[in-house]
Amino acid sequence: MSKPWQDKAEGNWNIAKGKLKQKWGDLTDDDLDYKEGKEDELLGRIQKKTGESKSKINEFLEELKY
Repeated sequence: MSKPWQDKAEGNWNIAKGKLKQKWGDLTDDDLDYKEGKEDELLGRIQKKTGESKSKINEFLEELKY
């Protein structure tokens, strides 16, 4: 059984995934498969698929927090 904070984190990630797909339409669920502790791997997949720099991707993700 998941804890409430896990549900919230998963919900937030689902929202972020939707925003990433809107910005970079070529991204798939497989590209955005997040596993705890594998953030650099995730950024690398997004970078490879979109051609964007990691700093641009990080900027976009930071903007989603607000």
